[in-house]
Amino acid sequence: MKQICVFGSSSESIDPKYLEVAEELGSFLAKKNCGVIFGAGKYGVMGAVARGVRREHGELFGVSPDFFVELNVLVEDYGELVLKKTMRERKALMEDKADAFVICAGGIGTLEEFFEVITLKQLGRHTKPIIILNTLGFYDPMIEMMEQSVAQKFMSPNVHKLYSVADSVDEVWEQLESYQAFSYNKYS
Repeated sequence: MKQICVFGSSSESIDPKYLEVAEELGSFLAKKNCGVIFGAGKYGVMGAVARGVRREHGELFGVSPDFFVELNVLVEDYGELVLKKTMRERKALMEDKADAFVICAGGIGTLEEFFEVITLKQLGRHTKPIIILNTLGFYDPMIEMMEQSVAQKFMSPNVHKLYSVADSVDEVWEQLESYQAFSYNKYS
């Protein structure tokens, strides 16, 4: 794994533990010589991941819609920054460049990013690992909702093969290292 895309919150109002784990993740990935692709935000989980990468002199690749420049929410001097016109273009570039995805705690944007990459994997558009970093059990309710969707036959039980769940940064790395790509066909 060379380029890891990290999705996460931009909120500064969250429990500091989420920020600590995110910074640890950034630092850890940089020490493992992985580049980090992220949404280029300087706040919240995104900012914490960037600080961790920077502390270890790692490689950061930020992708943002150009309208975020006016909002003054982007990191400065943290590596390469690419501006796109739309959020769709932003995600497409992040998805294309990434070798894997790590989903940290987050809100609407993070959830949307997770569901997009898992949908694309389900439809056979990629075979990259998707790992949920479940800090403080944040994603437990979402995982339960997905299990309910399986129980009611809205989704196949095989959907759980499309992602994995890690409770720590070490587990994220173990799952990245042991990942075996596979094809998945939603319709078979």
